[in-house]
Order: sequence, then C-alpha cells, then structure tokens
Amino acid sequence: MQKRPKILVVGSFVMDLIVSTEKFPNSGETVLGKSFRTAPGGKGANQAVQAARLGADVTMVGKVGNDDFGRSLINSCKESGIHTEHIAVDPEVSSAVGNIILEVGEGKSAKNRIVVVPGANMTITPEDVAFLKDTIDQYDMVILQLEIPMQINEIVAKYAFDKNVPVMLNSAPSAPLSEELLSRLTYISPNEHEAADLTGIHIRKDGKLVNQNDAEAVVDSLLQKGVKNAVITLGSAGAVVANKNEFVYQPCIDVVEVKDPTAAGDSFVGAFTTGLCAGLSLSEALTFANYTATLTVSRMGAQPSLPYLDEVLDLMKKVGQFGFDFSRLDILKQS
Repeated sequence: MQKRPKILVVGSFVMDLIVSTEKFPNSGETVLGKSFRTAPGGKGANQAVQAARLGADVTMVGKVGNDDFGRSLINSCKESGIHTEHIAVDPEVSSAVGNIILEVGEGKSAKNRIVVVPGANMTITPEDVAFLKDTIDQYDMVILQLEIPMQINEIVAKYAFDKNVPVMLNSAPSAPLSEELLSRLTYISPNEHEAADLTGIHIRKDGKLVNQNDAEAVVDSLLQKGVKNAVITLGSAGAVVANKNEFVYQPCIDVVEVKDPTAAGDSFVGAFTTGLCAGLSLSEALTFANYTATLTVSRMGAQPSLPYLDEVLDLMKKVGQFGFDFSRLDILKQS
C-alpha cells in the first residue's frame, strides 16, 4: 500500500499579533481598533500545518526563541501532528512576531497589512540544517520560503537537488533569487507582485479577468531562469500553474465571505504540494489548493483558519466538483 506523502518544510515561525479596525490609519493618524488576538503563524509553519491537516506526514525544521511565543509555536505544530524534533531554540534571540492590521467593514472584503520582525528565524545556521544532507532523500517534497536566511534556502535546495527531491519555493516575501537557486527549483510559487519583482512583468487585470498574455510572459520568464514549473497566485482573480508543456488557469473559488486573507497563500502552497505528492496532476492540485485557500479566507487568524482534509472535500462536493476523482486523495486519509 502506498504511504502517505512525506513533506519537509524548512522555514519560519511567527506569532501573529492581530488588530482589526474599520479603517487603516494614515500616516500620523490614530484610529480605534475593534479587536485584538494572537495566533501562531509564519509562512513555513503555516504551510507545514496546512499540509499536515490535509493528511501529509510533515517534518518541520526552523528556529524559535526561548520564550512563551516559541513554546506556543512549537505546540501548535505538535497539535497538527507535525514532527518537531528538528526545531531549534535560540537562547538569546526572541521568537518572531508579526504585526497584522486587518481592515474589516460591513459589506467589504477584509484587507490586511503585515509587518514581520523575524527574530530567531534569521539565526538559523548551516550547522542547524547539515543533517539534511544525508536524510533529505526520505522526503517526497521540500518546501521553502523567504522568511529565513537566503543561505539556508540555497543549502537545502542543493541538498534536495543532489538527491532528486522536488523543491517548492514560495518566493515570499519578495527578494532577489540567485541563478543557482532558481535552477534547483521544481516549483516556484510567487503571487502576482512577487512575480513582477522577479520578472519585471506585471500581470494586468480587469476586475477578475486576467490578461493571459501577461501571465504567459511571466511564466516564460521564470522557466527561462531554470525553474521547472511556475505557480502564480492572482488574488481574487485565481491562479495559474504552468510549465513548458502546459498552461492552466483557474478563477478564484468565489463561494465564501472573505473574513481574513492572512495565510491564504500559505494554505494554497501547503495544499498544492500535498496534492502533488498524493499523485494529483498539476490541474487537479491547483483545484484542490484553490478550495483549501477559499476555506482559509473565510476564517480568522493564520493557523486557526487552516482547514482539514474532510472540510475541503466537503466544500468541493458541495460546490459541484463532480468531475474530480476524490479517490485520488484516499492516500491522505491513512493514519
């Protein structure tokens, strides 16, 4: 019997400090907020939790501070069934925090603004990940992001590439990427703004209509840099996945009220990679990821909003994805 997909996530932990308000303050302006709460997050941890909640066997590698936030961040991973033995604790630097302001108003989709203080995420060293050189071939997929030192991403991507393990880089937050790193990526997943930073090409949109010529030009540029597959999220306009032989565009799954877009991209990446590792095609994995992210934006918080497999499948069936072969995901239901 085929085993559950094994996914390695090397990335960040961030404790989110979330304020909601009816109006973003202008420079020098003070506004009254509506609520405050904390929630575990960080792109790496979010993607790991999403993959685990969808049924993947997930190991997380990263670093937190020796503080209450760090302990809470590790516990959140444990509660989702993630292997946490390779999460290091920095005794001198605090855990990362994210200052999230949500603009929420009656009849309006929520918008967010985020400032991250990276803390212990940026103290990961090559020695912390050296063990992966000999163990990385145990995994079906490696997921990386850009909230940890670029050197660490470069090292881990090389380890994986040398052992023929697929690598997904969620290229966020936006940063320049070396030719060596790009050439070792099986998948890259920027949003439209990060894709523009990487390629110099802006994907024009008219409401929810996407200029396909622009999208194809962005994909071509990324492929020319050595990436094998490009996955571009377009906000409310949907997402694209493409390689030199295939171009698939899917519109946004517009069936929920958007309450909080935080972690939507992480949810998408976690679901897309899990679907691929379970044996879905690029198009099927894109559908699976779109529905997963749709559920995420209908809830508040980062990790608290990330759905479980049954919830995603129920929504897909409810909305009418009758052509989707749900038996392809049975592997994710194994304990």
